[in-house]
Amino acid sequence: MKALAEATATLIGTVIGAGIFAIPYVSAKAGFLTALVDIVLIGLLVMLMNLYVGEVCLRTKGIHQLTGYAAKYLGRWGRRLMAFSMVFGIYGALVAYLVGEGEALFAIFGFGSELLYSLIFFAVVCLIVYFGLKTIAKSELIFVPLMLAIIGVIFFVGFKHIDFGNLGEFSLKRIFVPYGVVLFAYGATAAIPEMREELLGKEKLLKKSIIIGMLTCMLIYAVFAMVVVGITGKATTEVATVGLGNVLGEAMLLFGNIFAVFAMFTCFITLAFALKGMYNYDYGLSDKLSWFLSCVIPLCLFFIVRKFVGFAKIIEVTGAIGLGLTGILVVLMAKKSEKLGNRRPEYRMPKNFILSLVIIALYVFGMLYAIGLRFF
Repeated sequence: MKALAEATATLIGTVIGAGIFAIPYVSAKAGFLTALVDIVLIGLLVMLMNLYVGEVCLRTKGIHQLTGYAAKYLGRWGRRLMAFSMVFGIYGALVAYLVGEGEALFAIFGFGSELLYSLIFFAVVCLIVYFGLKTIAKSELIFVPLMLAIIGVIFFVGFKHIDFGNLGEFSLKRIFVPYGVVLFAYGATAAIPEMREELLGKEKLLKKSIIIGMLTCMLIYAVFAMVVVGITGKATTEVATVGLGNVLGEAMLLFGNIFAVFAMFTCFITLAFALKGMYNYDYGLSDKLSWFLSCVIPLCLFFIVRKFVGFAKIIEVTGAIGLGLTGILVVLMAKKSEKLGNRRPEYRMPKNFILSLVIIALYVFGMLYAIGLRFF
């Protein structure tokens, strides 16, 4: 049970990050019921992708990150595209976490500056990433239950303030409005190889861990969006806890931003370690250089991006493009691994041409929407 809990905590801790605080904002823009459809369907889609990745990991001997699996099953072009999608997606996420942590910590303490708190956060997480996987697993076993407890407090305190009139809107024309943000919020595919590594000798638990973790995240996102949109309606802010605190008072503002700190903290260290693993395992770089590239480059991007792009837009573009491309490659390499794998997997997922085509088309539409092409 401990191994299952650690692996599931790794997944939940990776999934629940900055994205959860932007979901209510796009839910209010699209209509809550519209966003709820996105939360459920995209959640199921990403769960399927994660199960595909888990099967690929289990069909392959040795330790790799996503780029290594892409190279084995799709060749050089697959490795390059996966490296781009992984680097784009993870660096975008890490930049978003640096921005979000600065805002959340500043809201909690009320003095200094957002930049100062972003830098303090950066120093702490970089030290944690340097010490490796055991630190990640232990920290998430602590912080994931804390995050769930805070969500429970927000739900029970906020429920009586919900205006259910804010929750009845649905618009097919706006179905893609939440797409990039919601996809970003589920972005944890890079954590699956880490989970497989944690479950060495207990690989049969990987499928159960993925399913439990993803269903838990879907429920959390749906409930959190319902509470925030129900309370703040069209006044929902890009960082949801800000608007929620404005309505419910300082105590809720404090609880909400503590939740934000914990969520983005666990997510940052897991994704940074996944990127470090890619540089280390798949490109043969030294451990220290891999750590440097995984942590210092996001800091440089942070100083550039924070001046020109808002929190929600970083999340939308990162999710739709980076994670969309990853999803397409996962579909392709999952099928190839059935023929080229060198290990008997503990589970097998169904695959067929029509399903693969539908999944790829959805990812492509989402990418085009994020760069400005509208279908409705």
